[in-house]
Amino acid sequence: MATGEGSKSVEPEASSPGNRCCGVAAGDVGPGKILVTDLDGTLLGGTDADRLRLRNALTRHPEVTVVFATGRGIDSIREVLRDPLVPQPRWIIADVGASIIDGSDLTPVTALESRLRAGWPGADRVRTALQHFPALAYQEGVSQDGRCSFHLPRTALTPELIDAVAGLGCSWQYSANTYFDVLPAHANKGNALVALAEARGWSLDSVLVAGDSGNDRSMFGRGAHGVIVGNAERDLPAAVPVAEAAHRPDLSGAAGILSALQDLGWVGSDYPLVVGYHRAPITWTPDGWHTPSSPNGILPTLNSVFTGDLRAVWAAGVVIEPDESAAHLDDHDTGLPLAFLPLTSAEWSGYFHRACKEALWPILMSQPHRLRFDPAAWAAYRAVNIRFADHISVRAAPGATVWLHDYNLWLVPGRLRETRPDLRIGLFHHTPFPEPDVFAALPPAAEIRAALSGLDWAGFHTEVFAERFLGSVTDQPPRVGVHPLGIDRAAIEELARTRPLDRRTTVGPVVLSVERLDYIKAPVQKVDAIAELLLRHPELRGTLRFRLVCPPPEPGITAYEATRQVLERRIDEVNRAWSFGEWQPIEYCPRFLTFPEVIDHYLAADVFWVTSLQDGMNLTAKEFIAAQAAVGGDGVLVLSRHTGAAEQLSSGALLTEPNSPTDLVEMLHRALNLAPTQRRERLACLSASLGQHNPAEWAAEIITAIQGTRQPRTSTGRAA
Repeated sequence: MATGEGSKSVEPEASSPGNRCCGVAAGDVGPGKILVTDLDGTLLGGTDADRLRLRNALTRHPEVTVVFATGRGIDSIREVLRDPLVPQPRWIIADVGASIIDGSDLTPVTALESRLRAGWPGADRVRTALQHFPALAYQEGVSQDGRCSFHLPRTALTPELIDAVAGLGCSWQYSANTYFDVLPAHANKGNALVALAEARGWSLDSVLVAGDSGNDRSMFGRGAHGVIVGNAERDLPAAVPVAEAAHRPDLSGAAGILSALQDLGWVGSDYPLVVGYHRAPITWTPDGWHTPSSPNGILPTLNSVFTGDLRAVWAAGVVIEPDESAAHLDDHDTGLPLAFLPLTSAEWSGYFHRACKEALWPILMSQPHRLRFDPAAWAAYRAVNIRFADHISVRAAPGATVWLHDYNLWLVPGRLRETRPDLRIGLFHHTPFPEPDVFAALPPAAEIRAALSGLDWAGFHTEVFAERFLGSVTDQPPRVGVHPLGIDRAAIEELARTRPLDRRTTVGPVVLSVERLDYIKAPVQKVDAIAELLLRHPELRGTLRFRLVCPPPEPGITAYEATRQVLERRIDEVNRAWSFGEWQPIEYCPRFLTFPEVIDHYLAADVFWVTSLQDGMNLTAKEFIAAQAAVGGDGVLVLSRHTGAAEQLSSGALLTEPNSPTDLVEMLHRALNLAPTQRRERLACLSASLGQHNPAEWAAEIITAIQGTRQPRTSTGRAA
C-alpha cells in the first residue's frame, strides 16, 4: 500500500454556515449513523450469504445511511447497483475521491467536486506527461472522471514516477499491487468524506468507515469509527493505527462490516427462526397495550415459542396511521422480540375484513355460498402478503427457518421462495381445510396453489385436513404433518383449584357456550335449538339456562355484523316467548371476560355445548375438560363432529351434528339427562384423552419438523 498526496494534499476548506449544504439537496441533514464503505473486497467481498445478511441488516435499520467510497467510475457503479444484494447508497464517493454523486439520481454534486478537483490538469495532460514511463498501462475502457488510472507493477513505482506526478501538481494512490491512480491534489476518499460530512452536517463520530485496500487509507484517522475487514491488503492494517480502526474482525468483506456494525450497536442481529402471523400477541389501543386473556389459542401458543434461549423473532402486523407516532410500537413489556409491519386501517380493511373474512374464510369453512370476492380487496391481500414476505426476509438469517401461520399469509411462501430460496418455510393451518372442489371455487385458487407450492412443510390438526390440502395443492406439494394443538393444562388446573367453591348462583341445569361471534360457530342455530327444546320439554321452563358468552368480533367484518343482528333478535324473541317471572332461558354475554371469569363459567356449567359448523380444533372444549377434571366435576361435553377436537375426544364427548336442528335438540337433551355415574365416566375418559401435551412441546415439534425438510433449493442465498 502506498499513497502520494504530497504537500498539496490538503483538507477541503470548511464550509460556512450559510453554504454548509452547498451543492447537496436538502432534506436529509444529520442522519443517525453513516456507513462509508469501499466496494471491491469490502462491501462486495465475502460470500453471497454474508452480503445478504449485511443488506438485510441495513434494510432493517434505515436510520443507517449508506455511502459508497470506491475507485470505480459511475458507469461501473451502475452495474453494481443492479446486484440485489447491494444496499442502495444515499451518496457515492467515486473515482478514488475525485467524484461525489447523489445516490438518489446518480447526478454529480458539482460544488463539492470542484473543490476536490482544484488544479486538476486533465487526463490528457497527465497521460502525455507520463508517457515515457513504459511500465504504466492506461486502463482503457474504464470510466474515469477527474482522475487518470493505470496498471503498474510495484517494482515500477519509482521515485522518478512520483516526482513526475508531483510536477503536475497532482497526488497519487497505489493499491492491490496493481492500480496506480493519478488524482487532483486534493482528491482522495478521506477528503471527499470530510467535504460531504461538512456539507451534510454529519459528526464524524457518527460515521463508520470500512475498507480493505491502499486507496481506503485516507478515510481512517478522520475521527470516524473504522473497520478493516479480514481480507484486507497486508499493508493496510500495519499502516492504520488501532485507534483509527479498532474493528479488525477476521471476517472477510460484508461479514466484517456487519460485525463492526453489530459491535457498535447500530444494527441488530438477524434470526435463525422467524415466526410470521398477521397479528401480534398484544393490541395497541388509546389506553395502551392489551394482551389476550386466555392462556390458549394461537397468540398465547406462539408466546411459548420464545421461552428459553431460542433466537427468534415474531413478525406481525399492526394497524397504525401514517400520521401517528410509531414510537409506542417498541414500548411494550412483553419481553418478546416483535417486528411490527405497520399497516393503515385502509390496508387492514381490504386485506383482513374483506379478502380474508369475506373471500377466504367462507371457503375454509366449506360455506362457498357465503363467498364475496372483490378484486380490489384481493389486490390489498396480495400487497400485504408481499410486504409481509419482504418484512420476514430482511430478518431471516441465511438458511433460516420461517414458520408461518394460517391462511392470512397464503401468498408469503411464494414470494419468499422467489427472493430467499435458502430458507426453510413451513405453514401451520389452525383452520380447517376444505375439499378440493370447494377450494377451487376461489377465483385466485391457482395463484394460491402456486404460492403454497413454495412451502417445504405444511401442518394441520387432523389427517382429514391434511389430505384435503394435498388434494388441492397437487403441483410440488410440500411435506405435511399432523400435530393437534393442546392446551396449557397445568395453568388451567392450577387456576381452577383456586376459584371460589360457591360458583353456582342459580338452581337448575346450566348449558354453556364460550365462543367468538362468528356464523361458523352456529350461535343462531343454538338459540333456535333452545326454543325447540323448551317446546318439546316444557318442564325445563323456569330451570334451564343457556349461557352464551360471545364477545363481539373486530369491527368492520360485514358478515359477522349481520350474524350479530340476527342472533340478538332471536335471543330477544326466545326470551320474550319463554320468560317466567325473573327467569329467562338465554343469558347473553356479548363481551370479553378475563380468563378467571371464563374458568368460573366452565366450573358452573353442567353441559359445555360446542356446535361449530367447521372448526380447526376448538380449544375451549379442552379448557372445559381440564377445569372440570381439576376439581372433580362431572360436566358433559357436547361437541360438534366437525371440529378438529372431535378426533381426539370422541370417546368421551357426545358428538352432535350442527347442520341438523333435530340432532342439536336431541343430543343436548340427552346430555342434560345423563346419570351422574355416566357423567363422571365420560369426564374421566375425556381427561385421559386430553393428555398433557402442552403448546410449548407442540411448537418445538413443529419447528423440528420444518427444519428437517429438504435442503434449501440453492446454497447461495442470492435474492432473485
